[in-house]
Amino acid sequence: MTSIQRHSAVRYVQPLREGGSLPAVVDTEQDGLYVVKFRGAGQGARVLIAELIVGGLALRLGLPTPELALIDISSRFGRSEPDPEIQELLRRSHGTNVGMRYLDGAFNFDPSAAGELITPELAAQTVWLDALTTNPDRTPRNPNLMIWQRGPWLIDHGAALYAHHDWSSVDDARTRTPFSLIRSHVLLPVAGDLAAADAHGAERLSRDAIADVVATVPDDLLMDSVAGGGEFSSAAEARSRYERYLTERLAVRRPWLAEAVAAQEQRRIEAPQHLKARR
Repeated sequence: MTSIQRHSAVRYVQPLREGGSLPAVVDTEQDGLYVVKFRGAGQGARVLIAELIVGGLALRLGLPTPELALIDISSRFGRSEPDPEIQELLRRSHGTNVGMRYLDGAFNFDPSAAGELITPELAAQTVWLDALTTNPDRTPRNPNLMIWQRGPWLIDHGAALYAHHDWSSVDDARTRTPFSLIRSHVLLPVAGDLAAADAHGAERLSRDAIADVVATVPDDLLMDSVAGGGEFSSAAEARSRYERYLTERLAVRRPWLAEAVAAQEQRRIEAPQHLKARR
């Protein structure tokens, strides 16, 4: 069974203001620096749930993703922080938060400067994962890819799984719906065989593998009242809903896979455009 380490935050190092949710570099008591997303920011716990699930699925697929951890924020943490906005954010984030290992010296991916570091196989598997999990946030403007030690790393999956923002509207038709935003994926033009990526992904993401990944999400995030945890009577029921959605979406993947293949073909015949990553 997959396990997620839990660490206690001891020092707020610096905010990363590129993201709307004000993530930050945080030092932990046991294990050094992590980039932490806080449950008190933006859409709260659901973003953290998406980080854990999609990051966990990426690791199952063998994709390069920074180590994930649960980061405990105590009521005493950050009291000396002078910025009132950050103080308020930390006050709303007591308890469980989510961090990914800080990649010291990493820089934002730019296709014109580091495109040769992305293999067609890696690009195709990333496109496939993002289509499965409905991740709209890997575009040329905001690729959510870092280059570290001359290799690419997938980060920031909080915008994925947008169905979980309104479970009551997610029926069978919506579960299998194509993901039209895949057309804007930064790696789509350089992706290799999506059918091969599909075979690879379907083999690795068995029903048990999906359940194992979902099981890493703590009860308190699933039942967070601010994020709408009242939709479910228990954390077990919430986990079952995530498992069912992902398992069914994988089982009926022909529509969204066909959408990705068609988008890939269209992008390849379009005139090349100069792409710039967000700075």
